[in-house]
Amino acid sequence: MNEPRRFCRFSARREGNEFGMQVDDPDGFCLSCFLVLSPHGAPDEVLVGRMNPAAPWSTLGGLNPGRVAAHAGGWVLPATQLLMRESPREAAERIRGELLGGMSVAFDPPMIFSEVGAPRRFPQATGHWDLIFLFRGRFSGGVPPLPGVWSDLRSVDLRTTPRSAFARSHDEVLDLVGLSPGGSP
Repeated sequence: MNEPRRFCRFSARREGNEFGMQVDDPDGFCLSCFLVLSPHGAPDEVLVGRMNPAAPWSTLGGLNPGRVAAHAGGWVLPATQLLMRESPREAAERIRGELLGGMSVAFDPPMIFSEVGAPRRFPQATGHWDLIFLFRGRFSGGVPPLPGVWSDLRSVDLRTTPRSAFARSHDEVLDLVGLSPGGSP
């Protein structure tokens, strides 16, 4: 890859948006793709990881080191913003390849959600707009070891995993498909 990736995160803010696009909208707009993957036969479990701060998250997910450090301790879904001119299916395949080592996954057709409001991390951004392409899927076998990308990658049982264990508002993404974390905070 010769050129730096440009992610579909549009914001007037420069800090935290080095890999996105500058626009005149103070609250911003993101086009994102999420994989919500469960082991076959375990629909209450989802595959999540803890970001390894040493991994190249600027290329993998458009995140600067400050954003990675802020979220590295919590569970996140395999996800990223779309690249400029990338289809949602291409983004899902990129996530599968780059973040999950190409593991075998059966995807359902994407679900599309549009959310406008204040992200928990930026309550002042009351007009932030997220357009979410969510791919629900199943996988067989174990979770592949991926040294370098994740400090931990595993399936967690949402019935016993507290909402507070999730970073980057990924618990709210799970809410969209009725898989809300249910453990005590």
